[in-house]
Amino acid sequence: MTTTQSQGALTDVDGVLARMRALDAELPPGDGVAVFNRVYLSVTSRIAARIAAGQFRDRAAAAELDARFAGRYLAAVDAAAAGRRPPACWRPLFQSRRHPAVRPLQFALAGINAHIGHDLALALVDTCRARRLEPAALEGDFDRVGDLLVGMEELIREELMPGPDALDVADPLTHLVGSWSLQAAREAAWSAFRTLWAVRALGDVAEELAERIDASVGLVGRCLLTPLR
Repeated sequence: MTTTQSQGALTDVDGVLARMRALDAELPPGDGVAVFNRVYLSVTSRIAARIAAGQFRDRAAAAELDARFAGRYLAAVDAAAAGRRPPACWRPLFQSRRHPAVRPLQFALAGINAHIGHDLALALVDTCRARRLEPAALEGDFDRVGDLLVGMEELIREELMPGPDALDVADPLTHLVGSWSLQAAREAAWSAFRTLWAVRALGDVAEELAERIDASVGLVGRCLLTPLR
């Protein structure tokens, strides 16, 4: 099942952090992928620090989940760089990454939408398969990661949202930001994971479900990247 299988050997947190730092150094600052990468690098660094400090119930499983989660994003970056089609959830960001009428906040939200809406559920499946765990074993640590993801949303709003003098209720960006919720995306990711796990032995059914999730998340991403100026 190609959609839900593990993404190569990217199961090491230090390895994915090194890759994201390299991307941060290589990509032009205004590139849409670079905008998302900077935010995600910050949050992944915080997760790695908490794992090292023993703040997760199953430290090894949390580290593997974090690395597999990030690995799916990096696999999409590699696919786009090689001229291959990344998953549907990531295509809007890669296609619009240099659009002059898309604002940095939109790029960041589109990346988070793709990563949480699609990649997180599949990374949870990958981790449970690899470690022979049931979903309940990861739920507590999933919630702890979720708290940090909320921090990511706050960081994005602080750093990328225009100031009050530049943004008012009439600005389309105000309405666009209000149309998407990280909390709702997290909850949907957990539900998608549990459903994918329940049908994992059904072959074509599991593959089709994963593809539908990918496509629907990609549609939301296209809406988030609507040019606004």
